[in-house]
Amino acid sequence: MAKIAYILLCHKDPEAVVRQAEGLTAAGDYIAIHFDASAKASEYKQIHDALQANPNVVFAKRVKCGWGEWSLVQGSLNAMIAAEAAFPEATHFYMVSGDCMAIKPASYAHRFLDENDKDFVEHNDFFESDWIKTGMKEDRLFYRHWFNERSHKTLFYNSYRLQKFLKIRRSVPVDLEIKIGSQWWCLRRRTVEAILKFIRERPDIIRFFSTTWIPDETFFQTLALHLVPKDEVVNRTLTFLIFSDYGMPATFFNDQYEFLLAQDSLFARKISSQALELKEMLSKLYAGGDVDLNITDEGRKLYHFLTQRGRFGRRFATRFWEQESSIGREREVLVLMCKKWHVAKRFLEVAEYLTGITGVAYLFNELDTPMPNLGGIENSLSKRLKHRRAVMRLIYDHNDTDRMIICADTGDIDLLDDFYADHCTTRVLEISCTFDEEYLIGHAIRTGLAGENSSADTLKRIVPPIRMDFAYERNQVRDRNYPNFFSISDRHDPKTNTAQIAAFLEIPEDTARQIAQTPHLFAD
Repeated sequence: MAKIAYILLCHKDPEAVVRQAEGLTAAGDYIAIHFDASAKASEYKQIHDALQANPNVVFAKRVKCGWGEWSLVQGSLNAMIAAEAAFPEATHFYMVSGDCMAIKPASYAHRFLDENDKDFVEHNDFFESDWIKTGMKEDRLFYRHWFNERSHKTLFYNSYRLQKFLKIRRSVPVDLEIKIGSQWWCLRRRTVEAILKFIRERPDIIRFFSTTWIPDETFFQTLALHLVPKDEVVNRTLTFLIFSDYGMPATFFNDQYEFLLAQDSLFARKISSQALELKEMLSKLYAGGDVDLNITDEGRKLYHFLTQRGRFGRRFATRFWEQESSIGREREVLVLMCKKWHVAKRFLEVAEYLTGITGVAYLFNELDTPMPNLGGIENSLSKRLKHRRAVMRLIYDHNDTDRMIICADTGDIDLLDDFYADHCTTRVLEISCTFDEEYLIGHAIRTGLAGENSSADTLKRIVPPIRMDFAYERNQVRDRNYPNFFSISDRHDPKTNTAQIAAFLEIPEDTARQIAQTPHLFAD
């Protein structure tokens, strides 16, 4: 009977790692754990202390891992080597992450592998397939990538450009046909042994892949097809995973237990860290006996129907980027428009506290504005701007409210036009501030119009155009004659500002007065 050695790559949540290891080994299977060396030593010790007495657990030599780096492959190899040596009875080696969980009983998984004497690894022709949708393709291989693209972006791209300029282009090893696919594979023992033997004999292969970009999508995929007859390798992963329109893996929650069991896969990725009930049920499922399964495998079809049908016609809901996408007829958007962002944020904080109205600061201007998890769209400022109404609708839904305050720059005239054109009700409060010369010079330096070492003469010449630009933005907003438009100013008396705030927020005058009298409201 099949016995599985799981290759677990993880970097966080030690309690979850322990639960995962205990659940997978409870049915007699094995696990080799590689815990990222970049993580806290105390977290690794917590895992090691909890599992060291378990004979079915082994710990791999740790390396510091980074996305797109060879280190991810090295960590996998270290765990593979440890498992191959420690568990001679293991018949299969299955790659999983800390976000993966079994969606079938162990008995089912063992029977499946016994009945299908194959390697399961997604493999597509690197050059001919369209597996890579955007970005760098052939140059992942033809040039050497020594730096991490995410943590050392400048070094990564400068090194890449320099090699292209100097025409330092390398060749793929002549005997390899490069394949690409998902890194979540399941390989038979003899395939793992063949891979480990091959790389011991061919250090040139390690040298090549160690400087390719994102080698975890090509290394095992290429070697499996190189060392095993093609008819013994199934071009699929046994892990159920689907991706959103934004390239983010779909996350599964407590109410999707039956849905996951119905998929034709042994594992699923990724399970929400908050889905404790689902994790508990899946853990019991794997260690328990056989259960009745109704495998329909409709998951990907259903997902693609829901996400793609809108490209061709009507479907269950309007797509984010469709022209008629709406914030909602019943919703009210309260916009604080101010050039001095710190002033608007100060107003927002006080207004939220006194009125209970939900607020979000400069979500279309600042990437690091605190936002809820919206499925990945919140991680890109360009996506927020492209799908403004959709982002707003998602935040309203997340907060379960029909009334919200946001901050906007006075130059965001397109934003106001978009919201006023929507079915929602839009109300605007202009917060007008005085700009002295010191502030305008600081603005010029912050925005790169001037430098810290710019001469006094340069700064003196640049101040008037900036002041005129601010005035132009303000006049452009006022020339629109928007309905529900209100204004307060540091030049107005508190009584005037109170009346405008009360009308804008539709709140009692006493509450509006407290906001208007906020200490240092307009201060720099």
